[in-house]
Amino acid sequence: MLAVLDTWWGGLKGEAGAKERALLLPRLYFQHFTTTSFLVERDGGQMVAFLVGFLSQTDPETAYVHFVGVDPALHGQGIGRALYRSFFALARSHGRRYVHCITSPGNTGSQAFHARLGFTTSAVKPDYDGPGLDRVAFTIDLSED
Repeated sequence: MLAVLDTWWGGLKGEAGAKERALLLPRLYFQHFTTTSFLVERDGGQMVAFLVGFLSQTDPETAYVHFVGVDPALHGQGIGRALYRSFFALARSHGRRYVHCITSPGNTGSQAFHARLGFTTSAVKPDYDGPGLDRVAFTIDLSED
């Protein structure tokens, strides 16, 4: 997965961006959240999309989408929407009502995508992930879907 991140994100923020993305996907996500995450591959095993999500351990009504990626050559074909719909169904099957996720304020494509899916959007949350790491938060109420 790490091998495609720089290509899919177009080298965003250079080497610092590559390191930030790698730090967002440590091995523990793939060891502990395999039953709540999804991978889409072409015949032959080439990855074309993924969603890493989990069920909140502290809030029994909440699930969280941690990281999502779709090969840019396949944007607009419904793959991202299908990944989210699969995650929503999984969350509902575990009694979850809300799904949360975040993005950077500069990722307007992500913000538009989440709005189209029906997420509500927060104002920019300064320093959400640490100094200088502002984020926009999203929430969807699955009982309204």
